[in-house]
Amino acid sequence: MRLDKYLKVTRLIKRRTVANEACDAEKVIVNGKAARASYDVKVGDIIEINMGAHPLKVKVLSVTEHATKENAADNYTIIG
Repeated sequence: MRLDKYLKVTRLIKRRTVANEACDAEKVIVNGKAARASYDVKVGDIIEINMGAHPLKVKVLSVTEHATKENAADNYTIIG
């Protein structure tokens, strides 16, 4: 799944266009490198989102096409 779509499906970023713009501005880092919106997310990837005052670092646990509000957080775990 594309990185911008993953960020939207898991509700880490509210809209896909915002996720796309964050990737273009190099505010999203995957495994230590700035990632493009078209990056293919895999289980085990470490995603860092540097938007706003609180940077967020998560580890991908699963990649699903659809997630409800209740189970969206099951796709990742917040680390350090």
